[in-house]
Amino acid sequence: MRVKRYVVSALPEAVSLIRSELGKDAVILNTKEIKVGGFMGMFRKKKMEVIAAIESNQANQSSPQAKPQRNPDPQVDAVVEQILQTAQRTATAVMEPPSVQAVSSVPIAELQKDKIEREQFIIDEIRDLREYMLKLSKQQNNLISMSEHLIALREHLIEQEMELQWIERLIQAISDKESEEKIVFSKEQIWEHAAELLQEWLQPYSGSSISSHVRVVHFVGPTGVGKTTTIAKLAAEQTIKQGRKVGFITSDTYRIAAVDQLRTYANILNVPLEVVFSQMDLPRAFKQLEERELIYMDTAGRNFRSELHVSEVNSLLQTTEANETVLVLSMTGKTKDMSAVANHFCKYGVRKVLFTKLDETSVYGAIFNLIMNFELLPTYMASGQTVPDDIEKFQVDSYVKQLLGSNSL
Repeated sequence: MRVKRYVVSALPEAVSLIRSELGKDAVILNTKEIKVGGFMGMFRKKKMEVIAAIESNQANQSSPQAKPQRNPDPQVDAVVEQILQTAQRTATAVMEPPSVQAVSSVPIAELQKDKIEREQFIIDEIRDLREYMLKLSKQQNNLISMSEHLIALREHLIEQEMELQWIERLIQAISDKESEEKIVFSKEQIWEHAAELLQEWLQPYSGSSISSHVRVVHFVGPTGVGKTTTIAKLAAEQTIKQGRKVGFITSDTYRIAAVDQLRTYANILNVPLEVVFSQMDLPRAFKQLEERELIYMDTAGRNFRSELHVSEVNSLLQTTEANETVLVLSMTGKTKDMSAVANHFCKYGVRKVLFTKLDETSVYGAIFNLIMNFELLPTYMASGQTVPDDIEKFQVDSYVKQLLGSNSL
């Protein structure tokens, strides 16, 4: 084993030296803060002492002459730098001697325990860093072994904001199929296999719509996702095409003119509308609409990233009637925000989802992420403001074509 001691100003500096001199397989055995230089014990400067080691056979294999250095990635280096700085700050905190007052008030055993915990934190940070670098190296090796058509597919799905875990799983499945058949797929074959796999994964969640056996359908979702317009589209389909008697209930009294908007649609469709301000008003509203075969309830858009607001609107959804709830999400929203909203509503048993404003975006990966991550059941896809035309049932094959773009045709 080859062991080397480094005295540096900061831990990132030591890591850089260790990589260049000992190679990427070297491990850090110990770090501690020391003081060097000065005059008669004064004006000494703080330094970091780092002890690193590598097995002798690994040192020969990892020498800079044996393997070219990887090209620096600014984004990766920034992440590494952040982790190392955190470890350095923690290490400094460990080595700073406690004040006399602190020592007198805290038991020695407790101080020792705290020191051990901090040292363990540093070890864990370094271990996580090493695992991250190994994972990054593996990804780079995979990219090198991938064909240009697989790389093009990967880049396209990243642009579509599909989560990396699903992209890697898809690419791996296609690569495995190439290895199994012992051929290199053409561009058309790769996109065809991608479409088949995506359809296969989404198939268990397809075929859902608003149940014909329920009498009350609640529509929930953040502000501005298009709940009111969507309700009007679905109500027009039920009244005009199906000939059913539909009624409206709205609790959206927060947004200016929200009630007037739904009342306008109600007048056009000749549908009765009831306004409720709290859960106490619901029995009265249902009494007024007792002759209606189907009731659509519009709820107020709130900050549903907050679980408190989700629980508030959930209190309005309690009824003895056969009912179901549909989560409405706009494709113009951020994927992270939509995931937070979906996560909160899933806790209350909401599984069905309706996506709106598809005409206002060309990025569709969020739909796949939400369906796969939360096992949501997509019902409809809405685009545009035309009532009742701009809405259709979710179709897996149509969606996959949108996701893959013209390359899938």
